[in-house]
Amino acid sequence: MSVWKKQVLKYFEIIGYFVIGFILTENVLRYIYEYFDIHFMGNVWVNWFGLSYLLFFICTITCSQIVINNNSIFRKRIKSITFWIFLLALFMPSLSLLLKVKIHSNSTNGRF
Repeated sequence: MSVWKKQVLKYFEIIGYFVIGFILTENVLRYIYEYFDIHFMGNVWVNWFGLSYLLFFICTITCSQIVINNNSIFRKRIKSITFWIFLLALFMPSLSLLLKVKIHSNSTNGRF
């Protein structure tokens, strides 16, 4: 397959993850937020991008380990530093929130 066709397929794959991420953000994530009384407004595109990349990450890991053993594209993605940096950046807000809560709970020593 020519390089041009591979690039077009990669772009369609990425667009597909963005479309699926948008649909899940609007139809699932919105109701999860509302269930926990969190207003779903503001920078919703950040949630959309994060969910899309999480889907991309899960599919890449699954395809590289289980489904497609001889495909070099998935193995190259896993060895890419950018792939792992984006994943770390995806979880940094959650980790910082957990650390902030833990530090705050330790500093109050049970007092209000």
